[in-house]
Amino acid sequence: MGCPTPGGPRGSVSGCRPWNASSAGRRTRDIAVALRVSERSVERWRKSWRERGGAGVLSKGSPGRPRLTPAQMERLERELERGPLAHGWPDQRWTLARIRTLIGRLFHVSYTIEGTWLLLRRHGWSWQQPGGRSSGTTRRSSCGRRRSGRR
Repeated sequence: MGCPTPGGPRGSVSGCRPWNASSAGRRTRDIAVALRVSERSVERWRKSWRERGGAGVLSKGSPGRPRLTPAQMERLERELERGPLAHGWPDQRWTLARIRTLIGRLFHVSYTIEGTWLLLRRHGWSWQQPGGRSSGTTRRSSCGRRRSGRR
């Protein structure tokens, strides 16, 4: 059975003595201060304990993050290889914001910029810095994503 534990993530519920034994006779405020959570959280835990026992205070876990299926990831890779022009952007640079938008358009899944970067890294993509100035007067932009050798 679980109960809120000191030292765990804020508001987490993980294994320790049964909730009723650790909280019996203690004030809500004292428990909240000891666990560094709000009094309202302690009140919710107590209510859950009364209504459902130990199962009521077990952690429901992280809500997780949306992930693309292997088939979706393969499609994303194909679309990235087609280039930004094929998707309506005015130049050939893939940015994290553009990739994030593309994921949303294709799969109706929302990622943050950081989440987009983590997704790409998990699948072997790496950052490519823009190239320096060419010998001419125009600047050649080569910012984008390329697969690294590892998979």
